[in-house]
Formats: sequence, C-alpha cells, structure tokens
Amino acid sequence: MARLGSIWGLGGILAILAYAVFHLLGRSIEAFGYAWDWRHWTLLILNTAFMAHSEGYMGFQKSFAPRVVARARVLDDRPSLLRLLLAPLFCIGYFHATRRRLLSIYTLTLGISALIVIFQYISQPWRGILDGGVVVGLTWGMTSIVVLAAKAWREPCTLAAADLPDSSLPRTTA
Repeated sequence: MARLGSIWGLGGILAILAYAVFHLLGRSIEAFGYAWDWRHWTLLILNTAFMAHSEGYMGFQKSFAPRVVARARVLDDRPSLLRLLLAPLFCIGYFHATRRRLLSIYTLTLGISALIVIFQYISQPWRGILDGGVVVGLTWGMTSIVVLAAKAWREPCTLAAADLPDSSLPRTTA
C-alpha cells in the first residue's frame, strides 16, 4: 500500500509537469510560424541554454527531484492516511515540511503563477521562444525524477533531505 502512495505521489507530479510541457510545447511550435530574424534565434539559443542549466539542472536535478524522491521514500517508510491521499502535494512539500521548505515552496509557487500571468501578455514569437526554454527545463526535471526514483527503488542510496519538520529524523535512504 505504501509503495502505491509513493507511485501516486511521483506519478501525480509527473502528470502535472507533463501537462505543462504539452501545453507549452504547442505555443513553442506555433512560434516557428512567424518570421524570425537574428534576435529571435539568439534568444532561442540563450534562453534554452539558460533554462536547461538553471531550471533543468540546478532547479530540478540538483534540488527538486532528489527532495521529491526522498519524500516519496518517506511514504514507503512511514505512510499515513493524509500523506497517502495527498501524496503528490506531500512529495512536493506543501505540507509536513520544515518551515523553510514550506516558505520556499509557497514562494516558488506564487512566483511561477506570476510568471504565467505575465507571459500571457507577451506576443508571438517571443512567448513561444521563452516557453520553449521552459519545456526544456520541465522535460529535464521529469527525466530527473524518473531516473532518481528508479535508482532509489533499485538500490540503497542516500538522497537529499526530505525536509520533514522532525529534525531528529536522519536523511532518508532508499
């Protein structure tokens, strides 16, 4: 039952990210229907590289994905009804987390929401170019989560801290 909770947690997060990727991918592809000059190509290259590094590698691979997988392992080791029912929200860190993690995740969520609203006012092809970078970062993030989860379930390994409020708990190991 607990393994189903961690699968539900990780699967729910992956579904949210996949929805965003497919939604933004359409806008990105649409941008290629416009006339481009050197500024568009320059922004595409720079933005894609920046988002791959900052969002994909630094944000997801080095921070978010290890913590999400560590919290999914907590669902395996110490399940509770609330954690299992709301597994994706638990794995992200929206509840039963340190004060710092809660502040961080809610601030990040508000920031992302603000960017989504702002991006609504950017015209094509600029919006599609920026969305393309986000697609790269999110795809990198989804891949990171899948690879780390497979590794954690296959062999014992030390993951990131699960950021649970109980400071006496050791780092989660798979």
